[in-house]
Amino acid sequence: MSMLAQIFTWWNGQTVGTRLSTWRSGERVGTDDQGNIFYQSGGGKRRWVIFNGPVEASRVSPDWHGWLHHTYDEPPTEAPLKHKPWEKPHVPNMTGTELAYHPPGSILTPNPVRRAEYEAWAPEG
Repeated sequence: MSMLAQIFTWWNGQTVGTRLSTWRSGERVGTDDQGNIFYQSGGGKRRWVIFNGPVEASRVSPDWHGWLHHTYDEPPTEAPLKHKPWEKPHVPNMTGTELAYHPPGSILTPNPVRRAEYEAWAPEG
């Protein structure tokens, strides 16, 4: 990535300011299954994530989301949450990608449903 992109854009990864702040005061806490790295400042007052890939909030699992927002004091690496058998694994938001969900009637599905002809309604009179 170019140096200008790192200086001026946050959506392409960490900026130079974030990199310096992480280097100076960041304490690495852990990583998730997508390779995102989680940090906290000394004492845990501030918490943040450095994304591995596109910066998209839905790529943070619920466990780590709770830790980032101070819902849980212990990170999931130290105190994993108990999951119910009916819970599905975390999936990031796929909108805008090839893996996005399209309902059966959508023209974006591989085999769209053919629309039946209809007669337009007209008021009597």
